[in-house]
Amino acid sequence: LIHGIWHIWIGIDHILFLVALVLPSVLVRNADGWQPVSDIRSTIWQVVKIVTLFTIAHTITLTLATLSIIEMPSRLVESVIAASVAFAALNNVYPILRKGMGYVVFAFGLFHGFGFASVLQDLIISPKSLVVDLLAFNLGVEIGQIAIVAVVVPILFAIRNQRIYIPWVLKSGSALIAVLAIVWLAERSLDMQLLA
Repeated sequence: LIHGIWHIWIGIDHILFLVALVLPSVLVRNADGWQPVSDIRSTIWQVVKIVTLFTIAHTITLTLATLSIIEMPSRLVESVIAASVAFAALNNVYPILRKGMGYVVFAFGLFHGFGFASVLQDLIISPKSLVVDLLAFNLGVEIGQIAIVAVVVPILFAIRNQRIYIPWVLKSGSALIAVLAIVWLAERSLDMQLLA
């Protein structure tokens, strides 16, 4: 359980994926561009929907990989995770995808699950504890994820009407996340070290 919580908290790529997904949750996109939402209910619904899809997806592949039913090359998994962060962030800067983001979150969530599984497989001491370890680790990941969202979303909602939100928090913040993710993608896919 603790390892699951800790992994999500130190997994900067997973955190930035979540942040990139929730940054626009306090806004609505219309023909005139981004506009702040009027109440928190629509934000909560948007966040619950996205986080639930992400959770279902990564739980599926975490389970399948931990039980050795499906295996994926680590380099591919880590590269796709970096690409997921870049895509989510770039979609905030320039709308690549206006509808169907839930499908994209689910698809990328499957790869995040493989990433979680690689960590869990190193922690399993005995095959007898496999199911308990799997359930506890996954619950820990969910607790860590909910804690991040519970801190970030109220802050975003509180500042959504500020003039700095769209140009600086949403767009510039997302652009910075995208640049970092693209560097990760290059490092992971080409097996090279760009950041110290």
